This record gives sequence, structure tokens and C-alpha cells, in this order.
Amino acid sequence: MEADKKTTTEEAGFFKKYGFYLALAVLAVIVMLPNPEGLSVAGQRMIGIMVFSVIVWATTAISYPVSAGVIMTLMALLIGFAPNPETGKLFGTAAGLGIGLKGFASTAFCLVAAAMFLAVAMTKTGLDKRIALVILSKLGAKSNRVVIGVILCGFILSFFVPSTTARVACLVPIVMGMIKAFDVPLKSKFAGMLMITVAQVDSVWNVGIKTAAAQNMVAVNFISSQLGVDISWLDWFVAAAPFSLLMSICLYKLMMHLMPPEIDEIKGGKETVARLLKEMGKVSVDEMKLLVISIFLLIFWTTEKKLHPIDTSTTTMVAVTLLLLPKIGVMSWNDVVHKVNWGTVLLFGVGISLGTALLSTKAATWMANEIVVGFGLENSTTIMVLAIMSLFLIVIHMGFASATGLAAAIIPIIISVLQHLKTPGVNIVGMTMILQYVVSFGFILPVNAPQNMIAYGTDTFEVHDFVRAGIPLTIIAFALIMILGATYWKWLGLV
Repeated sequence: MEADKKTTTEEAGFFKKYGFYLALAVLAVIVMLPNPEGLSVAGQRMIGIMVFSVIVWATTAISYPVSAGVIMTLMALLIGFAPNPETGKLFGTAAGLGIGLKGFASTAFCLVAAAMFLAVAMTKTGLDKRIALVILSKLGAKSNRVVIGVILCGFILSFFVPSTTARVACLVPIVMGMIKAFDVPLKSKFAGMLMITVAQVDSVWNVGIKTAAAQNMVAVNFISSQLGVDISWLDWFVAAAPFSLLMSICLYKLMMHLMPPEIDEIKGGKETVARLLKEMGKVSVDEMKLLVISIFLLIFWTTEKKLHPIDTSTTTMVAVTLLLLPKIGVMSWNDVVHKVNWGTVLLFGVGISLGTALLSTKAATWMANEIVVGFGLENSTTIMVLAIMSLFLIVIHMGFASATGLAAAIIPIIISVLQHLKTPGVNIVGMTMILQYVVSFGFILPVNAPQNMIAYGTDTFEVHDFVRAGIPLTIIAFALIMILGATYWKWLGLV
């Protein structure tokens, strides 16, 4: 086991060390290749930049914030010195840089940034921790009920904390405190099961709730800009929540079967949770303010397009503004500036720019045509297309450490693929939504998602434990995609 771990670490170290140079070499090769028929020079260069991005993101050869800067620079130079097919002249570096900055003017970008501020407000006031402890205190100390409690915490927090990493970062110390207080060994099946469940349930509810994950905003942004359809919070929830609910039940059953706890009831478990709650003291004024604002925000999200015309991004920005105001709010700019993950915000903006450039240069259209011809999808049924594209996304996600990066690179191509189909009655918006759900399937490896790595950092389980749970969970998720695609989503008119 130690030898395998050492080999895995060495391989990861090799790719991390040389991944950037490999990405540059592949980019250079793609740029220098003869220009394929039907693809502009700018489009070919954008494909090269996309492949470069995929390699540096997959190998984590450079940090996400640095990669964002490099990608913008490459777009400015490579598109800037590419001929514009319409005028015959060069685009110019100003136009190239403008394309690289387009994502930062997106409403989806504002929503993700605002979500980071909300996450800071939750952690600063401790409201997220209190919600988690209250849920756990109501379920008792039997081991299976603690697992159910963790799943419920992941579900509830997904509504109020629109950041997967923040939700897991909140739950991990609580669960670790319980493990230590219950005198359960760190390497026990019970401890490992709890931590794996913490990570997996957050990935599961990334699918069910539109505002739970940044990658959903990428898809919503491209659906809006390319297809002219704005998906409301409630529309997303009605379509996706049944999948996440069924997956939560399957996750519980699977974890109890694969890693059955050594103990039936945790001695002093209920008392420990009660003590942790007592240590938090009474609900503070700031917690009450945040709770009220969060509930109103949730009401506005769920009633968007039903009772009012205000979009999700605007309502979230209003909530964040209130949270920052003197007297009314719960935090100051100084509280936020040091706690927001600006690298993720930067990556998100550049990711949208990357996808937009793939579309505007027709690179996504060209690649989509190649995929349609290569897989023989042109006249396939919608269910067959859903199956092939889902399997493709599951495999490609194995190499990604960021679902946001994967969504930015792949969603424009998915939209173009669906537009190339000749099958009658294809709902491009609905199919894109469902395939976006698959983008969140970071179930197999710890490196497939930041939340997995946070849980892995607790040293309560080994990589093979995560894989042993992740593979069957992915198979179940794929099966549910196909079953719901043939039934529920078909009835909704999404397939």
C-alpha cells in the first residue's frame, strides 16, 4: 500500500513539475499544424489554448489564478495576431484581450463572486456551524443516524452556502471534533465513512441546487448567451432535486454497506454535540441578521419569474450589499478581502471567456461537428446521445481537479454538438442542463474536486477507500441519469 502511494505521489509530482511545459508544447504543435478545412486560424488557436488550459488544470502544474493570467495573455497574443475572416486584417491584441476579459462582464461571474461573500458571512458569524450542529443534535448518537445527519447537513447547507468548498470546510472540523470526542480511531471505518460522505453529499447536491456550485453558473451563462433561455432557480430545482434526493439515499445505503461502522452507537455522542452547541453560546445578533437575509434570499431565488422578474444574480448582489452595510450588515470589506478565494473568482471569469471565445471563433462548432461525425451521433436518439455524452464527461472528469474548469471548456462544445444533431425534437436547453449535472460527478478520485481534497486531508481514509466508494456511486449516478432521462425528464420535456 505504501509503495502504491509513493508511486502515485511520484507520478503526480512529475506531471505537476512538467505539466506546464507539456501544455506549451502541445499548444505550439496545434498552432503550427496546417489549418483544417472549415476552421479559422483564430479558431485553431483557441482549440490550442483550450487544450493548454485542460492540461495545466488537470496537472495543477500552475495555480488556478496564475493559469487564468496565462490564458488571458495567450488569448490576447494568439487571437490578436490571427487574421479576422471578415476583414482580412489582424484582430489586434486589444481585441484579443477584450475577448479574454468578456467573462468578467457576465452576470454569472457576479453571482459566483457574490456567493463567495455569502460563504464568508456564514463562516464569520458561525451560522453554518450552528445549523450543522442543530441538525446533528436532533438525530441522536446511533452511528447510522450520524451518517444521516451528515447527509442532511450537506443538503441544508447547499441552500444557504453557495460554495462547495465552504460547506465542506464547515462540516469537516465539526465531524473531526465528533470523531475525537467520541474516541473513535481516525483510521476506523466509521471515521473514513463519515469523511467520504461529507465530500460526496456536497457533490451530489451541487447537482440539485443551481446556486450550490460555480460550475452550474457556467452552464446557465452559456445557455442564456447562446440559446437565449434564462433558467430560474426553481426550474433548475424541480428538474435536478429528484436526482440528488435519490442519490443521497443511494449514498447512505452504499456507505453503510461498503464501510459498515464498527459500533452501533457512539458513547456520549449526543452530549458531545450538545456541548459543542453550548460552547457556541446563544444565537448572536449577526447570526439572526444573516439568517433573515438568507431566508429572504432563498424566497427570492425560488419565486424568480413566478412572483417577480428579478434574476438570481441581482437578488444575490442585493443580499451581499446589505451584509456589507454598516449597522445592517454582519461583515466589513476587511473581513471579506482576506477570506474570499479570489483565485476561484478569477478562474471562473477566465473560464467563461474561454468558452465564449471558442464559440465566437467557431472553434466549438468545428469540434462539435467532428464529435458528431466521429461518434455517429447525427441521427441518434436523444437517449443514446445522453448516454454517450455522459460517459464521455465521466471519463474526461477523471483528469480534472475543477468542475468549473471542465464546464467552461466543455459546455460550449456540448451546446454545439446538440445543435448539429438532426434527430427531431431535441431540447437543446434541457439536454445541456442534464449533461451539466454530469459535470459535477467528481466522485471517483480525491483530486477530482477541492471538497474531496479537504476531506482527504483529514487522514481518515486512503485513496483506495474513496475510489471503492466512488466507482459504484458513479455507476449509480449514470444509471439514474439514464432512468430519469427516459422517464421524469422526458415528462418534463427536457429530453
